[in-house]
Amino acid sequence: MFSEVLTESRLVAILRLDCLDQAPRIVETLLDAGVRCIEFTLTNRKAPAWVSRLVQEVPSFRTGHAFLGMGSVRNVDEAKLVLDSGAQFVVTPIMQPEVIRRCVEAKVPISCGAYTPTEIATAWEMGSDFVKVFPVRGLGPSYIKDILAPMPYLKLMPTGGIDSKNAGDYLAAGAVAVGVGGTLCSPVLVEQGDWESIHRAAASIVQACRQ
Repeated sequence: MFSEVLTESRLVAILRLDCLDQAPRIVETLLDAGVRCIEFTLTNRKAPAWVSRLVQEVPSFRTGHAFLGMGSVRNVDEAKLVLDSGAQFVVTPIMQPEVIRRCVEAKVPISCGAYTPTEIATAWEMGSDFVKVFPVRGLGPSYIKDILAPMPYLKLMPTGGIDSKNAGDYLAAGAVAVGVGGTLCSPVLVEQGDWESIHRAAASIVQACRQ
């Protein structure tokens, strides 16, 4: 199950790329580095087609060893689009009750975005499997610790400005997992085809999350 894999691996790799022509190679590289949860973002309108294809073609996604989802989902229409594509989990940047309801009905895991304590609690109570605390770049690990003090049952996934140097701090503060984007899979490195550097960056963050 997605929840078990994410709780164990503690990492979602976020691929926010303008070009997905190398999507199969990117996914292969990340999986080889130990990443088990990968998120394509809907900011690239070709992402649903790639997700649909890769979910069928990549053995790890078929067996449940790894999961491929879609993020930047902002409304019900976009939720329908990504669910129809076969996304194995959904991530939003904002607290959207209707999107949570749609995913719950479809029995597809969702990590709903939220920022304030009220938004975070509301997303959880509506059925979000995890709550994406976003953006945490200016908040820091202490914010996660403060949120969990009165609500220790929450499963929080801070996202924004997280890398191999601070991922462990967020996890130590009580986060169940972290979302990591540009520092894990740089668009520049993808354009250059520098798979070795991408693998090294991904493996570094995977290791930081395991520790």
